[in-house]
Amino acid sequence: MKKNKFLRLSLFTVIALLLLASCTTYNDTPVIEVTYNSTLSEDPFDGRLLVLISKDNSKEPRFQINDTNDSGIVIGKNVSQWESGQIEIFNSSTEAYPIESLADLETGTYFMQALLHKYETFNLANGHQVKLPMDQGEGQHWNTSPKNIYSKPLKINYKKGTPIKLNITEEISPIEPVQDTEYIKHIKIKSELLSEFWGRPIYLQANVLVPEGFDKEAKTHYPLMVFHGHFPKTIGGFRTTPPTAAKEDSIFNPRFGITGYKYIQEKEAYDFYTQWTSKDFPRFLVIEIQHQNPYYDDSYAVNSANLGPYGDAITYELIPHIEKLFNGVGAGWGRFLYGGSTGGWEALAVQVFYPKEYNGCFAACPDPIDFRAYTLVDIYKDKNAYYKEGDFKKTLRPGMRDGKGHIKSQLIDMNRREYILGDNSRSGDQWDIWQAVYSPVGENGYPKPIWDKLTGEIDHEVANYWKENYDLRYIMERDWDKIGKDLEGKVNIYCGDMDNYYLNNAVVLTEAFLEKTTDPYYGGEVDYGNGAEHCWNGDQENPNYISRLRYNTMYLNKIKERLKKTAPKKHRLKNWGI
Repeated sequence: MKKNKFLRLSLFTVIALLLLASCTTYNDTPVIEVTYNSTLSEDPFDGRLLVLISKDNSKEPRFQINDTNDSGIVIGKNVSQWESGQIEIFNSSTEAYPIESLADLETGTYFMQALLHKYETFNLANGHQVKLPMDQGEGQHWNTSPKNIYSKPLKINYKKGTPIKLNITEEISPIEPVQDTEYIKHIKIKSELLSEFWGRPIYLQANVLVPEGFDKEAKTHYPLMVFHGHFPKTIGGFRTTPPTAAKEDSIFNPRFGITGYKYIQEKEAYDFYTQWTSKDFPRFLVIEIQHQNPYYDDSYAVNSANLGPYGDAITYELIPHIEKLFNGVGAGWGRFLYGGSTGGWEALAVQVFYPKEYNGCFAACPDPIDFRAYTLVDIYKDKNAYYKEGDFKKTLRPGMRDGKGHIKSQLIDMNRREYILGDNSRSGDQWDIWQAVYSPVGENGYPKPIWDKLTGEIDHEVANYWKENYDLRYIMERDWDKIGKDLEGKVNIYCGDMDNYYLNNAVVLTEAFLEKTTDPYYGGEVDYGNGAEHCWNGDQENPNYISRLRYNTMYLNKIKERLKKTAPKKHRLKNWGI
């Protein structure tokens, strides 16, 4: 009896060991092996190596990674000093999006592609050394960034247990600079402030729309309109020739639910040109800033522990340089800010942080301006960003909805996609740039996470840092006795009450504070678009697909009223009627 019992135990032990070995082998089994061609470089690479997988080849897999139900699969890992001929292995346990890991990839036919998002080494002024992707003129997009290397899409009949081999042979080509025209100029300066922070030369650029009749030797001065937003290759929405697109076409625009949108865009751009050059149109400068950086397509136009002093560099280096070149007013009363979404947050933030340097902001559908409503998360009270939790149940928080309130994506999935594209805030995407701008520097030199990317657990110490430094509603309320007089009449905010990213929630909280202000009363405007989605900008007469094309003209009447109150009597403005 004892002998049989011993045999049974031994048999169970052997089976357990075999199962353990099987699991270990399974998790360590190479599923995808990636190499790159030696002709691409003799030097090794650092970066984020991605494998992209799609079901169809209507476009390359690298262009099919997103937050929708139609997203392809991305699998990512960091590589260091990766040499040609060296095999990088993706195991079945390698984390992925939207599946959990490579083990979840089912047998089937796929198109696969590998891409290396290259990192460079930065020795920062704060003493940290970090590896980050340097923008190459594309506006910080991993799938189009010049010098990144990739493999051609390969059709694969995938079967679990059979390794796939991908060889990188291609490099993304450089981007040609946009040339100047009669009305559009492209200005580039080296920022001493940013260069000192990053430990290498860093440049700021701006696209400038020059007024009709501009003459450097004339006495006319021009107000400066800073149109904040994402990376602009050149001035958009300005066309010197009539539309050439078909007035009616069958190309359906899913965002706006219409056809013929290309014609509408071209017509609006040409109409703006005809206004711009007409005899009585107010003369002013428009600038769109290029401040792409290793974390995102722009800097959010403020000083940041992780990105450096972009706010000061823009306000005290770039803008005075442009005003000097093009006869700008050169003083706070002659500068205005507007933009939508990221640009809406920037417009308000710049006005708040530099209250005397600008004379008014028009912030449309701004990114969260009150972190009690960081979309649907209260970073101060909530324990977890991804779930609302009770004693017996927890519910996923949505991250995006359509205009009817239908959920399109969850916060947990949006953040996981970013995490797979790049850890340490290196995805180049939305949640990571908020974290990079607002967070203190972590011990590893990268932005300290506001929450765990995989679990959603919030770090309230980081949240308090955000509050004191970047919660715009809180900062205005905290400092109103100091900055209120300089903000009087300058704060204007607009948002649709069905904003796709729930940005209206923070606007409502901010409005509640503004309406309670005294000594002085804020004296601006907060308005909502009934049933309007992202990015409604204050136009109650026209649909969003029209008003989004009119930023450079839609606030002019309000700006004129502001100038009547604040411009000196002996101004040199032209066609403003003040």
